[in-house]
Amino acid sequence: METSNSPRPKPEPVKGAAHILAAIKYSVDGMRRLWKETACKHILIAFPIGVGVLVVGEASVTEFCVFVALVLLLVAFEALNTAIECIVDYLAPQWQEFARDAKDLGSLATMCMLITNGIFFVLFHSAKFSNIVKYS
Repeated sequence: METSNSPRPKPEPVKGAAHILAAIKYSVDGMRRLWKETACKHILIAFPIGVGVLVVGEASVTEFCVFVALVLLLVAFEALNTAIECIVDYLAPQWQEFARDAKDLGSLATMCMLITNGIFFVLFHSAKFSNIVKYS
């Protein structure tokens, strides 16, 4: 009798058009997993706030597109960081220096994307502010 701790058999590879549907399902499953992370919830709360700032600041279509791309990259970095943490937690249930280093590096990558998003908003605001000052 199988226990819940026994590994599941590896699924057969999916090919053809079914591969696209399988890939979408895997991505949705990944988003469900990522949603359990507080950082993901913070990103998804910040997104409409950022959209609001851009609307109030009368952002161009290009600025909206850059913002959406930066947020998607941030989500991707957070997903990779979470994947690293899952693997490290499995490989090193006790504290290990390599585990700390791997988690710190994943965190650094995410922080770099947060800074990039921040730079975008600083540049956006400074450009809008300089236009207001110019026309006053």
